[in-house]
Amino acid sequence: MVTLTISLPGTSPRDSTVTIGVGLMSRVPEQLRSVLENRSIYWIWDSRVWELWHKRLASLGWPLVNARGLIHFDACEANKRLSAIEDLARRLVKAGADRGSVLVAVGGGVTGDVAGFLASIYMRGIPHIQIPTTLLAQVDSSVGGKTGVDLPEGKNLLGAFHQPTAVWIDPQFVETLPPREFRQGMAEVIKMALLGDEDLWSHLQDHAREIKQAGSAALTHTIASCCRLKASVVAADEKEAGHRRVLNLGHTVGHALERLTDYQMLHGDAVAIGLNSAARLAVRLGWFSHETLMRLEELCREWQLPTRLPPEFTPDAILSAIKSDKKCLDGKLHFILPLRIGAVIERSDLDMEELKGVLQEQQGS
Repeated sequence: MVTLTISLPGTSPRDSTVTIGVGLMSRVPEQLRSVLENRSIYWIWDSRVWELWHKRLASLGWPLVNARGLIHFDACEANKRLSAIEDLARRLVKAGADRGSVLVAVGGGVTGDVAGFLASIYMRGIPHIQIPTTLLAQVDSSVGGKTGVDLPEGKNLLGAFHQPTAVWIDPQFVETLPPREFRQGMAEVIKMALLGDEDLWSHLQDHAREIKQAGSAALTHTIASCCRLKASVVAADEKEAGHRRVLNLGHTVGHALERLTDYQMLHGDAVAIGLNSAARLAVRLGWFSHETLMRLEELCREWQLPTRLPPEFTPDAILSAIKSDKKCLDGKLHFILPLRIGAVIERSDLDMEELKGVLQEQQGS
């Protein structure tokens, strides 16, 4: 087991713990007892995850039989809306949830984002626990306390910073993950490796076969490395006042593509294209080596992740979508660019014509 503690400053200092380990799902009942004290528990379950896992987890002692306040949620980007928050909140009220309750989210990134946001505003804020079941949620969205829902105008435009009391990650959950969903998580892993260091990058290159095996030591190491890096960033800048924006690497173009496809393009695929856009722009500006760009493209191919723009999207349409992104501050786009593996830079003075040229190059490649 690997346990990370994110210590967050403030008038009332807070700790958020992240525990990663094979077999952790069998320890959830005792973990709940240690965290809950006299609080009542309410569950938000991804409906699909419930179908796949609830019998096995009930056999491990999870309090699921006749559980009070067990709510199923159809987790998809189309349901990541304020209407879903209202529906879930009303169901909590009817189930009897109060200020002394704890919300537990079991599912992928959409479930975690929605449940976390709900916890941040229900009764003006109640504690929540994240149990991520997809690789994407395990390496990224469950850690750090960013919650939110979408508007038609853009992704995650409504939300709050609300740190989970605990995040419990068992790599065995990915054994029921379809291959295309696994690769979505790998896009965020590659992003973390590009942000992090050569050790994680080399690990991805040298242990691809083992990483694909649920519950393997290689997969556990991958998840723990990503969580460790993200925890350090969040501890330094919880509310994205500056440094935490480095985690947006690849997301500027990525979010634009998701919006243009009405969220039909999967998040990891969009981020992979965005990573390559950022790397190509950095090469064009002389800040990133072409050799490392080729290494990035090779690693994306290893995981069947796209690096080129779909031909139906024009650079002008992508630039227009980017301008409505929440990463635009004071009318300036804050763009994260790689310098080398393990180092990035944030710039708000980029020439959009340079980015347009990169997008044209990506589309024509």
